[in-house]
Amino acid sequence: MVPSSKPKTSPPSDNNTTDGPLSFEKVWFMFQETDKKFKETDRILTEKFQETDKKFKETDRILTEKFQETDKKFKETDKKLNKLERLFTSQWGKLVESLVEGDIIPILNQRGIKVTDTLKRRAGRRDGVDYEFDIIAINGSEIVIIELKTTLRRDDINHFLDKLTQAKKWMPEYSDKKVFGAVAFISEDAGTAAMAEKNGLFVIRATGDSASIVNTDDFIPKTW
Repeated sequence: MVPSSKPKTSPPSDNNTTDGPLSFEKVWFMFQETDKKFKETDRILTEKFQETDKKFKETDRILTEKFQETDKKFKETDKKLNKLERLFTSQWGKLVESLVEGDIIPILNQRGIKVTDTLKRRAGRRDGVDYEFDIIAINGSEIVIIELKTTLRRDDINHFLDKLTQAKKWMPEYSDKKVFGAVAFISEDAGTAAMAEKNGLFVIRATGDSASIVNTDDFIPKTW
């Protein structure tokens, strides 16, 4: 028989590896390697965060500039639209005024109000309040104050009724006159003409190239 040989054993390793039994040196080495990797990861994450933060700030700056530019354009557009609206309203207002003023004396005469003259845009200031009336038709003992609107709305009627209650105070030269009210318009919100008549106002509709009173035949105007 051939005698058996003893198994060979590897010599102890002198390098810092994790093979073999753990020792203090190996554990310390592993700790240092892990710490080094953590620091490297932290460095990479910090750089990535700083880069991302920089991109966010740049994006925020660009968005802020774009927003400011867009806001400026909106304001300029809004300003132009407001200017066009004022011009449009002014032109329509002049049209209503022209249609009504030319016919106001004869159509009121037909309703028994014998006015003879008209005044346009009577304005003033009394007791710290600014006031203006679009057209006033007058005779010796009566006046008719006419409010002109391109589109007649409920708020317009309520506001005009408030003005009529102050008319003699604001214009004391008419304090001994009978005061009537009228609203003249091209179009109306639903029901406003009926509301005006119910409150004792003459209702004048401007159509085509003329104006006409559209109150019912038995309408009796209110006196202020």
